[in-house]
Amino acid sequence: MATDTDSKDDGPSTGGPRRATLKTIAEITGLSLSTVSLSLRGGAALKEETRRRVAEAAAQVGYVPDRAGVRLRTGKTNVITLVLDSGEESIDFARHMLQGIGEAIRGTRYHLTVAPEFDRNTSVDTIRYILGNRTADGVIITHTAPEDPRVKLMMEAGFPFVSHGRTRFAEPHAFHDFNAEKFVTMAVERLAARGRRRQLLVLGEATTTNYVNLIDAFEVATAEAGVMGSIIDAKVPHQRTSEMRDYGRFLAGAGDRPDGIVCDSELGAIALIGGLQDAGLALGRDVEVIAKQTSDVLPTFFPSVDTLSEDIHAAGVELTRLLLRRIAGEPATALQTLGEPLPHWRS
Repeated sequence: MATDTDSKDDGPSTGGPRRATLKTIAEITGLSLSTVSLSLRGGAALKEETRRRVAEAAAQVGYVPDRAGVRLRTGKTNVITLVLDSGEESIDFARHMLQGIGEAIRGTRYHLTVAPEFDRNTSVDTIRYILGNRTADGVIITHTAPEDPRVKLMMEAGFPFVSHGRTRFAEPHAFHDFNAEKFVTMAVERLAARGRRRQLLVLGEATTTNYVNLIDAFEVATAEAGVMGSIIDAKVPHQRTSEMRDYGRFLAGAGDRPDGIVCDSELGAIALIGGLQDAGLALGRDVEVIAKQTSDVLPTFFPSVDTLSEDIHAAGVELTRLLLRRIAGEPATALQTLGEPLPHWRS
């Protein structure tokens, strides 16, 4: 039984180098054509050593599947698409995410395309294009809103996808998300244990589900800790780093200024701390900040600041793993996971 049109003979010589086929890889590895084909199609039943041998041989000979032929036979593109939002406040988010996805698809039949979005409103058009032209077998999206129209479109179309973030839809869908609730709870408890009684939650965008989850968890955590909790006014300009630095200066001069701050953005925390220090406040003495960490930048500048980190690389791996399982037909209810915050208590 033929496993792939690429396994056929190359045909008459044209005088140039012959195109690498499944047969080429089978001869190099000593494996059967069916095993090679299954490995390149992401066969989970195969041993990791076998998948690695096939992947290394494919890279050695420069094997590239005939996508047009594959699509004609199977209706599959062997492509997954990452719709990458440009508004991420996490430092190095895109690089770590892409590395994680790349690691997860290594040795499979899948290739990655990236659709960068500089205007979130156009992200829906990108999803419509993918659905209408079937340019991918599955999609990864980031920065989900509570009633995200992209999620609604793909659920209605029955199209495989996974989101980096949750929604508020009643119908389940595949997702991997940072455990924002645990992040806030751990930060509030840490500050309370260090005697910080007036705590402030500083957030970024107000459009995501993560924003809502953070606020809900902060209100519960501060009440349980018996401390005062306030939340940054969404109307206060603070999206740009210059605005966040100005906000830090403003806080330093406020009569009821907080003595403990929880910040959900590493870049935002760096700017905020800069503003606090501009106004003469000392970290650890006048105010303590606990921030979400996604790189080594913040502790490099402020080595005494406590952080709770999200592993974006691991998130990329997990999102891809969930998407491939969804493409294979697993139910969405079995494909919902949370990434746990890792504490770095330095102060």
